[in-house]
Amino acid sequence: MTTSLRRRDSPDQRADVIAQFYDRHPYPPPADLDAAAPRSSLEQCAAHHLRWPWRPVPEQHRMLVAGCGTSQAVRHAMLDPSADVVGIDVAPSSLEQSRRLAERHGVTNLQFHELRIEDVAELGERFDHIVCTGVLHHLADPAAGLAALQGVLAPGGTVTLMVYAPYGRAGIYLIQDYCRRLGVSTDPDDIADLVATLRELPPGHPLSPLLRGTRDFADDDALADALLNPRDRAYSVPQLLALLDSAGLRLGRWARQAPYLPDCGSISETPHGQRIAALPAAEQSAALELFRGTMVRHTAIAVAADDPAAEQPDPSASTMAAARPIPVPTALAVQERLPPGIAAALLNRAHTDTDLVLFVGAEEWAMFRRVDGGTTIAQLGPGAPAFVRRWLRHDLVVLDASGCAGMSS
Repeated sequence: MTTSLRRRDSPDQRADVIAQFYDRHPYPPPADLDAAAPRSSLEQCAAHHLRWPWRPVPEQHRMLVAGCGTSQAVRHAMLDPSADVVGIDVAPSSLEQSRRLAERHGVTNLQFHELRIEDVAELGERFDHIVCTGVLHHLADPAAGLAALQGVLAPGGTVTLMVYAPYGRAGIYLIQDYCRRLGVSTDPDDIADLVATLRELPPGHPLSPLLRGTRDFADDDALADALLNPRDRAYSVPQLLALLDSAGLRLGRWARQAPYLPDCGSISETPHGQRIAALPAAEQSAALELFRGTMVRHTAIAVAADDPAAEQPDPSASTMAAARPIPVPTALAVQERLPPGIAAALLNRAHTDTDLVLFVGAEEWAMFRRVDGGTTIAQLGPGAPAFVRRWLRHDLVVLDASGCAGMSS
């Protein structure tokens, strides 16, 4: 592990309110990575083929964690020892926490640089995978930051990008405005007063569900990040797609796509399900964001706009017989208290929407139990292509299509 702390002699970097804010309030809160361990080979395959369905798993790859905060780059390096990981951030205190965390866990496949995202080209490197989660929406010019990341993306590379979504965070933006009007600062006394005041929020306030449902509000730095951040914007689905386009990128897929699809969850049972399904894919996602109304973030896997090998595979295509479904680590099967004729309820524990459950009959359940990352669609038997398509869209499997003819590269 090496640490290169770039001198903060850039006037823009010294004066940037976000750099100053996160230097005072490192985020996220100190992580406990004692239970973290390298992914199993099957989990490694699932993580790889989520991003690259058509590519075999490489022996090694380069990863950039842009805006790595206090622990994110360390976690990625621990989960994937085959990756050469570079973490960049503008806050020296966050980098110092990351460096100490990496040393404590003996992580060696990791480098740190104190560097703005906009200046990432100064590294003189290209990366197969770029992770930028929870960062772009704090930049003065998110489009310029994303364009800079696109500029260091290796051919065929992917960007995992998370930005805030507006509708599910409506309560946060109300209280942000409230705090600005009262001049609430990030001093400990002001934060203590804010915590006491939040306890008296009306039960119907849009922030109340988030206060009950996240641990972040129990930590002063996390509370400051959410409610007192000096620069914070959110992106609807159309705005995010436009941001990607401005940087020469396009959506490869949503990291968890079921919430954005009209054939998944309760919307599929309404008169509007088929009506939404008739729309272009981007309009489907935009409509589902409005229908659900509670999305607090969008996590997208983006690819270069001109990447010919980035199309998502269709399990029902005749060329996909050799594709291998891989179960995602968070897939779960429930077999208790089911309706008559239902053999199992399949769900992804990472989904926050409780309606995203796939009820399957005996034939499909028997087939799903055979999914092991090595069995091909053809070997699963008749009916498998349609079943695999349902599993894929419900985020229960990913596809290893590296052995199929077509777009593999």
